Amino acid sequence: MCSTPPSESHWDGSPVHALARRSLRVAPDAVSRLLRCGQNDRCHECGNRIEWYQRGRHSAVRLHPGEVLANAVPAACRWHVSSGVAHPSQDGTPWCRLSHAVLCPARPAPQAAPGLAELRRMLAVNTRRLIDAGAFTPSPAEPADASAPDGPGCRPARPTVQILYVRYLAARPVEEIQCVAQTRRRHRCTSPLLAPRTLGGQWSLMPVVTHAGQLAPPAESMAVYNLAHLPYTEQLRWRSQRCPQHAATPTAADLALAEWEPFDPLLHSDHIHARVPTLRRRGGPADHPRRGARV
Repeated sequence: MCSTPPSESHWDGSPVHALARRSLRVAPDAVSRLLRCGQNDRCHECGNRIEWYQRGRHSAVRLHPGEVLANAVPAACRWHVSSGVAHPSQDGTPWCRLSHAVLCPARPAPQAAPGLAELRRMLAVNTRRLIDAGAFTPSPAEPADASAPDGPGCRPARPTVQILYVRYLAARPVEEIQCVAQTRRRHRCTSPLLAPRTLGGQWSLMPVVTHAGQLAPPAESMAVYNLAHLPYTEQLRWRSQRCPQHAATPTAADLALAEWEPFDPLLHSDHIHARVPTLRRRGGPADHPRRGARV
């Protein structure tokens, strides 16, 4: 079910020979240097290669780099790419694309796609090879009793952040969110979004709000990293996912897509936490912050 023969790929899944593509150009006055042709990246959960694609007016989606036979994939899991935009359907060809979330070995296998077990196994083997080679370090799993009143620290791996009164699901902990701008050496900036000497957000319990037509939320309140108290320009910096230095340099290009995903209480119910994260003092016991504690 692999889309490309093993001889055309390295052991980590990277292609041996780059495929010929159409020559695409970016306007000289454009801030972003990202082309709508699939941005290569690696999953922060399993380390396998992925491609980011825009999907209309919605946020970007992570797709598996290769194509698979459409008859082996449930209709609800099929994607196709047209003019650089991903669409959740099939384009009539015997091949289709897959969302990486369906194949990610770090996530539970979906029951609706039993025919993808072999491809998931291949990705799991590749994840083990990356870990053994020291090329990938998986994120630590959250403790199962993180919601218990006397449990250990409950820093969410994917926190919910409220920016300009809109809630987003972050791809990693707040302290690990990285700037997406390009440096002068044409590398991605390594500065964190929560830079030193800058104001951070406030963890607080907020009601779980559903969209029109949705069922009742799975919980009444949830922990949200709220940025509403920050100035408007500072919240724009967070939404564009840029460090203070590159936020002051609008001509700097974007080398990666912002990792914000619009929060949906039903789709992201596993990331809803009923209490604010636990703060730990140096050399002291855990200290539970009160409502609205600033971190």
